[in-house]
Amino acid sequence: MTCAIDSGLRRVILLLLVLMVPAGCVTVTDSRFTREADRDEAVANYVELGKAYLDKGNMERARKHLNRALDLDPENAAANAAKALIYQSEGDDGLAEDSFRKAIANDPSYTQARMYYGSFLFVRDRYTEARDQFRTASEDTAFDKRAAAFYNLGTTQERLENHGEAAEAYRRAVELSRGNAEALLALSRSLIETGDYSAASRYYSRLLNVMQRDPRLTHSPQSLLTGIRISRYFGERDRESSFALLLKNQFPDSLEYQQYKAMINNDQ
Repeated sequence: MTCAIDSGLRRVILLLLVLMVPAGCVTVTDSRFTREADRDEAVANYVELGKAYLDKGNMERARKHLNRALDLDPENAAANAAKALIYQSEGDDGLAEDSFRKAIANDPSYTQARMYYGSFLFVRDRYTEARDQFRTASEDTAFDKRAAAFYNLGTTQERLENHGEAAEAYRRAVELSRGNAEALLALSRSLIETGDYSAASRYYSRLLNVMQRDPRLTHSPQSLLTGIRISRYFGERDRESSFALLLKNQFPDSLEYQQYKAMINNDQ
């Protein structure tokens, strides 16, 4: 009787051992994926902390968290791009550019790196290279700042004196931003440069409507000069005088007021 029980127990133990083998394999596999997921989450958290400190201007803490992210994942595009911003703020342009390029090479789909790099190039008057970065960024239909990418593209095209291309980029920025005031002004200005005053007038009127609805928005020297140029073209003297008076009273030392006076002198 006892032998029968021992034999039965042995069969049960063997069965349990057999069943435990695949369960053990699954546990090991899950652990590996869990470690990878934990690492990715840690990297993402360090990057977010680094960017938050970067926004506050605390470079020491930003660098600390970004270095931790890069220790875990040296090829992480977001970490490399953010680290480039630190280098840029400290005047280490060579290191900054290397990090921007590394971020883009490691993950060409990380569009924010192209926006950072494009801005880096723009302020160094490297407009053709900046245009290429902003153009690629604007082609990313999933990018949540696509309107800004088109606006930046338009700005670089303006600097390159490609006014038709600038107007088209600004038009897309207006569409995607649903009538952002800066984009409307930039588009109006670019359309004047192409000679399309009718379209410029339509978009400028939209700008004025936006400003009327939002009391926080006020005229800049550039918006007033744009209004003056459109009014002069259509012979709207009273409207021109109104804009000119505002420009003179509010921004007498501005470049735009000097341009307006030169415009008057040339007509005389």
